[in-house]
Amino acid sequence: MAFDSGDFMNIRYQQIQGNSLGFYTLIAGLGVFILAALGAFYYMEYQGHWVTGMNNRIVWGMPHVFALFLIVAASGALNVASIASIFNKKIYQSLSRLSGLVALALLAGGLMVLVLDLGRPDRLIVAMTKYNFKSIFAWNIILYNGFFVIVGVYLWMMFERRMNKFSTKVGLIAFSWRLILTTGTGSIFGLLVARHTYDAMIMAPQFIVMSFSFGLAFYLLILMASYKWTNRELGDVIINRLRSLLGVFVAAVLYFVAVFHIGNIYLAENNNVATLLFSTDSIYTNLFWYGQIILGSIVPLALIYHPVFKQSNSMLGLASVLVIVGGLVQMYVLIIGGQAYPLEIFLDKEILEGYGGVIVYTPSLAETTLGVGGVALALIAIVFLLKFLPFLPESLSNKVADPHYKR
Repeated sequence: MAFDSGDFMNIRYQQIQGNSLGFYTLIAGLGVFILAALGAFYYMEYQGHWVTGMNNRIVWGMPHVFALFLIVAASGALNVASIASIFNKKIYQSLSRLSGLVALALLAGGLMVLVLDLGRPDRLIVAMTKYNFKSIFAWNIILYNGFFVIVGVYLWMMFERRMNKFSTKVGLIAFSWRLILTTGTGSIFGLLVARHTYDAMIMAPQFIVMSFSFGLAFYLLILMASYKWTNRELGDVIINRLRSLLGVFVAAVLYFVAVFHIGNIYLAENNNVATLLFSTDSIYTNLFWYGQIILGSIVPLALIYHPVFKQSNSMLGLASVLVIVGGLVQMYVLIIGGQAYPLEIFLDKEILEGYGGVIVYTPSLAETTLGVGGVALALIAIVFLLKFLPFLPESLSNKVADPHYKR
C-alpha cells in the first residue's frame, strides 16, 4: 500500500525524526507511567477491591473518571477532520490526519483503563461475543469497536491519493458514528433512573459538547508541542481558527451545565440533589465551583478572548491544559458525586445507618496511577506513529495553510 506525501491541498507531509535526547526521554517517561499503571492493575487485581478507595456506594472510581474522560475526548478530537471533510473547510484539511490519530489514541487509552478497572479482563471476549441489546453497555462495545474500524479506514482514505475522493463520504460516516458513540456514553447516565443525580437525557447532547471541548484541547496541545519540538512553522491562521473553536465549545459546555443544574433546582424531586453542589460544604461543591466552573471554564474563556492574551500561543496552551483539568474535575463531580448522593430506596423515609447521607470517596494511589497510565498510553502511541508515518505537514505557515492569506 503506497502512501502519498500530499493531499487535496498538495501539502507535503513528513514524519518527525525522533532521534534527539528529548524524544527518547519523553518515550522513557511515558513508558514509566504505563509500567506503573500495569503494576497498579496487578496490585488491585491480586489484592482485591479493598485496596481501592471504592466501597459498596462508590463502585465507579477514579479509573472510570479517566476512562470516560478519554473516551469522550477521543470523539471530540476527530472534530477537526470532520470540519474539513463534512463542511468542506479547506484550511482544516492539512490537520485531518493528526485529528484521526489523536482520536484513535485517546480511545485506546480510555478503553485500556476501562478494561483493566473492571476486573477479569480475560472475560472481555464474553462481552464482545454475547450481547444483551437491551443494555446501553453492550451497545457501547459495538460503538467503540466500530469507531476504531471507521476512523482507521478514514485515515487510509486520507493517506492514499487514489482514495482521497472517498474521504468525504467516509468522513460523514465517521462524523455520524462518533455522535452516536458519545450519545451512547452520555446515555449511560441519562438512563439511570435510580440515581437522581443522573436520570436526564440532556446528558446525551451535553456529552457531545463536552467531547468537542475536551478533544480539541488535547488536539491543540499535541499540535503545538509537535511543531515547537520539531522546529516546524505553525502560523497564526491555523492557531486563531482553533482558538475560536475552543472558546465556542467551552462556552457551550458551560451553557449545558447551567441548563442541567437549573432544571434540577426547578424540579421538586431533585431539589435535594441540587444542594449537593450548590449549598453544602462537601468536596463535590468545591470541585464543582473552583475546579469545573472557575478553573476549567471561566479562566480558559478569559485566556482565549481577553485582548491581552488573545495573540499568545502560551496562553492558549495554558487554556487547553485548564480545559483538560476542568474536564477531569467535571467527570469526577458527575461520576463520583452522582454515586455519593444516597439512593432514595424508601420514599419519604430517612435512612439512619448504612446508606444514608453523602459519602466521601478517597481514591487510592493505585487507582490514580491506572488512570494516568491511560493518558500515557495515548500519548506514547501518538509519539511513535508521528515518527513512523507522515501525519504532520512540513509547514503550517500562514501562506501554506491559507492560500488566500495576505500580510
